[in-house]
Amino acid sequence: MRIYDLVMTHKLDADDWFIHCIQRACADQRLNFFLVEPIWVDSFFREFENRQLWARALLNMHSEHHQPDEIFHRLVRLATTCQTRVIDPLEQALVAIDKAALHYRLIQAGIHTPYSVIVPHDQIETFRLDDTQRTALGQPFVIKPAMGYGRRGVILDATSEADLARAAQAWTDHHYLLQQRIQPRLIDGSPAYYRVYYVFGNTYTCCWNCYNDHYGPVETIDIGNTPLWPLDALAHRIAELTGMNFFSTEVALTPSGEFVTIDYVNDQCHMLSQSANPQIGVPDQLVAEIAQRLVHGACRLLGRE
Repeated sequence: MRIYDLVMTHKLDADDWFIHCIQRACADQRLNFFLVEPIWVDSFFREFENRQLWARALLNMHSEHHQPDEIFHRLVRLATTCQTRVIDPLEQALVAIDKAALHYRLIQAGIHTPYSVIVPHDQIETFRLDDTQRTALGQPFVIKPAMGYGRRGVILDATSEADLARAAQAWTDHHYLLQQRIQPRLIDGSPAYYRVYYVFGNTYTCCWNCYNDHYGPVETIDIGNTPLWPLDALAHRIAELTGMNFFSTEVALTPSGEFVTIDYVNDQCHMLSQSANPQIGVPDQLVAEIAQRLVHGACRLLGRE
């Protein structure tokens, strides 16, 4: 049987810098590594299923959680049944990325979120907002599928419950969130909007322009006289609630000075580097640091610290 210390599922050729950083960190730690790309995934799955190979740990950077028959999702589920240490375990990730389920847990934990109304899929045609809900949501408001990602099914200009049908047509889901649209504070003309990565106990914060997807460094610990240390505490609190080892969360600073968590848990984080795509890429140094931390986290799971 061929045994790998760490395998990583991945689909995007554009993420070469992240892949290279993972490979280099594995080499530094003397970990046997294999990259499960689309060209290999069918044969890898077959050999794994037939016990011709095994992975001690699997870093899941691509699987369609909402498609049970998708090959990468099936591979992650298979790995789970074979005592492979998955980052992050499938059942854990499925709960964490469910915005409808996590919303109330965040509120109970004292984490500020947008005012939200959660609508089950089977009530889309009959659901009606009451006057209190309509006033609290304001106009326009946002509609999000509970398990969606990459803005698919997200409606940013909703004006009534009738817009639920637009979201459902773009992304079929079990629940939809109608949310107050949060306008971040502007600092030197840019939105005070942050993406915080949590990676095995470490946090990494960068500015992220929610209007054009551009990433930028947080140059100091204080932006516009507002300390950013609460973002670190917030990410750790979400990690405690979900048990996740690797995720990102999006947080807006409002004009009133309140941090509001907008997108709760992003699994399988976007790791396109800025050198590959200056407009929407993550700063290269940040990508490298996250990759190194992921490999160190895998070592810890394998008892090789």
